[in-house]
Amino acid sequence: MFTGIIEEIGTIKNVQGTKDAIIFTIGANKIIEDMSIGDSIAVNGVCLTVTEFHADSFAVDVMPETVKHTSLSMLKNGSRVNLERAMSANGRFGGHFVSGHVDGVGKIVKKQRVSNAVYFELEVDEQLTDTLIYKGSITIDGISLTIFGLEKDKVTVSIIPHTLSDTILGLKNVGDIVNIECDMIGKYLKKFINQQEVTKSSTLNLSFLKENGFY
Repeated sequence: MFTGIIEEIGTIKNVQGTKDAIIFTIGANKIIEDMSIGDSIAVNGVCLTVTEFHADSFAVDVMPETVKHTSLSMLKNGSRVNLERAMSANGRFGGHFVSGHVDGVGKIVKKQRVSNAVYFELEVDEQLTDTLIYKGSITIDGISLTIFGLEKDKVTVSIIPHTLSDTILGLKNVGDIVNIECDMIGKYLKKFINQQEVTKSSTLNLSFLKENGFY
């Protein structure tokens, strides 16, 4: 479990593997201070497991399913990435519930400076926006953000100077692809409502027809 509060920007130092499975070596400092093999680290919002670490870097494996549904396959040597350790039980909860299980990707279609903020408009699949609400939470490349514009296939967020300087969003431009994780509560609600609708529709059976004079 994560909070969406980025702790450090890391750098891809080495990429190994194939188009279906990748091993990344990532340069970092802060998050390695208390690192152990098997720890969960969110890399651009994707929960990955530490398989090896040294004084200034750590390694993670990316399996085919993750390669297919996230933007990690686009990373190369020198790419910058957002990093966050799994939240500790005694830590402050500054963002929102983030699982590190990316729901899909979005494309930046507009970037506009407005006073001290920068507005990002993202093109997102309608299946994802169905679980989002205006003023609700969304995770973009691992960053906990608030939605202030929502359409059928678009999401708009406003980025403050601190987030621009302390995450990789400041390096992103129109056309770039980002990882999207929808609010966990919204996903559970959508699943629950869909199940209720299926249950209601299943009451149309022989007994129902007899009781209502159709048989």
